[in-house]
This record gives sequence, structure tokens and C-alpha cells, in this order.
Amino acid sequence: MSGRNIVILFITLLVLFTLSRSLYVIKETERGVLLQFGEVVNPDIQPGLHIKIPFVNNVRKFDGRVLTLDSPGERFITQEKKALIVDSYAKFRVSDTTRFYTATNFDEGRARTLLAQRINTGLRNQVGVRTIQEVVSGERDQLMQVITEELTRVAQEELGVEIIDVRVKQIDLPKDVSESVYRRMNAEREKEARELRSQGQELAEGIRAAADREVTVIKANAYRDAELIRGEGDAEATRIYAEAFNQDPEFYSFTRSLRAYQDAFEGNSDLLLMQPDSEFFRYLKDSRGGD
Repeated sequence: MSGRNIVILFITLLVLFTLSRSLYVIKETERGVLLQFGEVVNPDIQPGLHIKIPFVNNVRKFDGRVLTLDSPGERFITQEKKALIVDSYAKFRVSDTTRFYTATNFDEGRARTLLAQRINTGLRNQVGVRTIQEVVSGERDQLMQVITEELTRVAQEELGVEIIDVRVKQIDLPKDVSESVYRRMNAEREKEARELRSQGQELAEGIRAAADREVTVIKANAYRDAELIRGEGDAEATRIYAEAFNQDPEFYSFTRSLRAYQDAFEGNSDLLLMQPDSEFFRYLKDSRGGD
């Protein structure tokens, strides 16, 4: 190979190497920053093919999408001095590339560490001024809103990061207090159950007493009404008998004697001692009852 060909080959390789060091691509899901000797000269390179000066410019790329920071469960103390294990996550994205570069040197791991510290501090401050009930359910949405607003301001100023949302995934009691809390809750529920049972028994006794009293009143009224009706019936029967017997007193006397004879001689072993001229044998001696 001649010297001229070697020179051409060398120049060609040099051109290719220069082009490879000069051309770069920014994807749609990425964000790029152009540096010149370590100084930011273009903080927001648009997606596409671009040219840079080799050995002078440097391009740093990072994910431009919304990212998720999943923080491990941390122990926080509530206003009641009760410990809680809070497991949370945050959604964020880079909004100020210059500030992000200054704070993290485009190191996503460092950015996540710093952001996790800010989230941990924000949660600790907000949980510390609330009760367990407020943290778990009462003011949970308000808690998340306040933390998101505060973290967005702090992260924007310090890291150039915008906090999209902060959410609590799970809230648990520490293992060392879970058992004691369970026993206390169980005791409270048993106490409540005993109170409810005693109230139910008291109510049942009242219902039974009222029912017994009502039964007694109903029976007394029924007996009173029955006696009144029976008395009226007896009175009516007596009146009818009186009217009937007044029409023929002799016949009434005769029927009374027959009834007396029937009652007297109904038994086989009955023994009756009387005078022969007794009034009892009046109609036996004379069918017309004459003396």
C-alpha cells in the first residue's frame, strides 16, 4: 500500500471518528443537556439528531418521563407518641435541568436518595402533628396534598425536580406494639360486647315484664267481661224462669219436687229417714199436691 493510500485511509478514519463523536440522538423519552467544558450551554435539547464539537461539548442524557420513587417503610411518631410504619411512594420528573445537574451531576441514584430524604422529612413532620385516626383515615387526603405541595416547592428549589404526587401505600403498627394493641382492642371489644349484652338483657326483661303485665290485664278484663255476661245471662234466665213459673206456680212446685226426688234417690245406697207425713212426700201421696 502506497503512502498516499495510507494518508487517505487515515483521513477517512479520522473523519468517521470525528463524525461519531459529533453526532448524537435524543429520544422522545429522554431529555438532554449540552455541556461545554462542564458548563451548561443548552439545558433542553429537543429530541432528534444533533451535532456537537468533539472534546469540547459533552451531552448528558436522562429519562424525561414521570419516574416513580418507591420508599421503604419508615417509622414515624404521631402526635399521641404512637409509632407507625408508613410505606409511601412518589411520582416525579425533572423540570429544571440546570439545577438538577448542579445538585446531582445527572446521577439519578443520587437524585432518588436526596428526594427520598426530603419525602421522609416531610412525612415525619406531617405525621408528627396528627393523631393515628387522622393519619389513617380522617385527614389522609389532606396529608398527601400538603406533603405534595411542600415537597414540590423544596424539590424544585434544591433539586430542580417537580413532585407529581405522593401517596401512602400502607400504614402498619410496629411489630413490638402490634400484639399489645391487639390485646387492648380485643379487651375493648369484649367490654363493649358485655355492655351490649347487659343492655339487651335489660331491654328483654322490660319487654317480658310489659308482656306479662299486658297478659294479666287482658285476662282480668276478659274475666270481668265474662262474669258480667254470665251475670246478665243468669239474671235473664232467672227472669224468664220467674215469668214462666208465675204463670203456673203449682206446676213449678211439682217440677221442683221431681228434681228433689231425682237428686235424693239418685244413688243406689242412699238412705233417707223422714216422717211419712213430711212435705217432701207431698206429691207422692197426691199427684195434685194436696195435703
